[in-house]
Amino acid sequence: MRTAVSAIALTLATPALAQQAPAPSPATPPTAADADRFVASTEKAMFDYSIDAQRIAWVNATYITDDTDALAARSGAIGTEMAVKYALESARYAGIRGLSPNTARKIGILRSAIVLPAPTTPGAATELANISTKLSSAYGKGKGTLGGQPINGSDIEAAMGTTRDPAKLQEMWVSWHDNVGAPMRKDYQRLVTIANAGSKELGFRDTGAMWRSGYDMPADDFAKLTDQLWKEVEPLYQSLHTYVRWKLNEKYGDGVQGRTGPIRADLLGNMWAQEWGGIYDIVAPAGSGDLGYEIGDLLKAKNYDPVKMVRTGEGFYSSLGFQPLPQTFWDRSQIVKPADREVICHASAWDIDNKDDIRIKMCTKVNSDDFVTIHHELGHNYYQRAYKNQPYLYLNGANDGFHEAIGDFVALSITPDYLVSIGLLDRAKVPGPDKDIGLLLRQAMDKVAFLPFGLLMDKWRWGVFSGEIAPGDYQKAWDALRLEYQGIKAPVARDESKFDPGAKYHIPASTPYMRYFLARILQFQFYKAACDQAGWKGPLHRCSFYGDKQVGQRLNAMLEMGASKPWPDALQAFTGTRAMSGKAMVDYFAPLKAWLDQQNKGKPTGW
Repeated sequence: MRTAVSAIALTLATPALAQQAPAPSPATPPTAADADRFVASTEKAMFDYSIDAQRIAWVNATYITDDTDALAARSGAIGTEMAVKYALESARYAGIRGLSPNTARKIGILRSAIVLPAPTTPGAATELANISTKLSSAYGKGKGTLGGQPINGSDIEAAMGTTRDPAKLQEMWVSWHDNVGAPMRKDYQRLVTIANAGSKELGFRDTGAMWRSGYDMPADDFAKLTDQLWKEVEPLYQSLHTYVRWKLNEKYGDGVQGRTGPIRADLLGNMWAQEWGGIYDIVAPAGSGDLGYEIGDLLKAKNYDPVKMVRTGEGFYSSLGFQPLPQTFWDRSQIVKPADREVICHASAWDIDNKDDIRIKMCTKVNSDDFVTIHHELGHNYYQRAYKNQPYLYLNGANDGFHEAIGDFVALSITPDYLVSIGLLDRAKVPGPDKDIGLLLRQAMDKVAFLPFGLLMDKWRWGVFSGEIAPGDYQKAWDALRLEYQGIKAPVARDESKFDPGAKYHIPASTPYMRYFLARILQFQFYKAACDQAGWKGPLHRCSFYGDKQVGQRLNAMLEMGASKPWPDALQAFTGTRAMSGKAMVDYFAPLKAWLDQQNKGKPTGW
């Protein structure tokens, strides 16, 4: 799972604020003209400072040292202090009469765009920035063990998908969670306390409520929407869970994985059990499960290296009519892991100058997962470039789920026909209709399996921020949510000396996660809309719109909007509907759902 890093994502401001037009005195009621001036000067200051701030963040992520940590912490403290100042001031203008729709929207964005607001208490912003930097760097430097030997984050992720020895899987899982997550617990509790104080100064109940307010609807309504979307897709997940549990029991026996109850988290091919594609070989149905090809093997057979993989991803977007990536992308991106220093390997897409200096940061390996991730990351970059002419506060997706869904829906088009088009797969080896269940199951192992994890990450944080989950119950609540939504359990007992949430990048990095859940839903809506526009008539899961410039034109029209309109407007521009729905995803996997239910007859469902 990756991240987009752009101007508004950092939400940084500048000390130059002191030179902007003075705000009206508290005794003078502000006017609409005052609000217009405030927004204009604030946007200019934020735009200017964000460039240096993003350069510092880039260097820190790609060259982790005590010095770059200190630079990032200092930059973060300045940014947080100034962003909170803007947010507090923007609240003065929120309810006045005569605001233009444009100014009102920007004031709303200013008030709620800060991920971790510090209160105005002296020293709070610096402390918060120091904790944030410490947690993020600790994750980047984190190591587990395999065979008693240290293994870094990107290598342990890869090993979790290929190792089949339960003892080694348990060693990797436990060592990563104990070494990386557990030490963060005390710092994370303090981070929550500071951020909540900052959120309350901005008029929100807590930081979770502030996060939920950024979706063009009341915070509580957004929480209900996520529950509604989950209910649409939950039956599909339960069918998959039942089938996978049965296959794991067949593979490992009752002593490792029971026939009933939850699935052991370390057996699912992924450190967090969030995507299960790594164990497709275990669950693949006889006959139809053999697709006849594996993308990683195809890449290696054609002598692909990481740069050629990225060039291929660029080629997909070029086929839709998008302009090639700038030369600076190739000069400045981190495509492979440097051998001489510590970096954060977690894949991310960056927009440094709010215009054309777009980059990706990956520790790319020549395999199927990273081939898909490249298509995903580039989706962020093309989105960033499409909206570059918008005002600063609109330099973002229609909502954060949109930003994640663009590359994901493009990656859905990595079908056998697409692989033939780019010369990776021989036409004679394209799987026939008898392989459809295998194709769908392989997709579901990532797309469907992810859904409950994508939901519970922020449900846990919402509970922590609101106080519903007390500090003494962090681990207990995490385990309970993973059991309730995912139907999984840790391979060993966990107690409150642990902090398993911290072993997932987005927790120490304080990156809201609901965007990924929304992206799983939206990508299928986008994909079906693109296939309809391309005139596709076959099974939905075999559609590739590679090379269709009409799809590219309509897609670009949505991307260019950035955050300038409420997300239903952007959704309608590309799909023709204003409502998010899981129906397109359910339709995509309908043949698989029927097959799974047939396989699951007589077997207990649930946990």
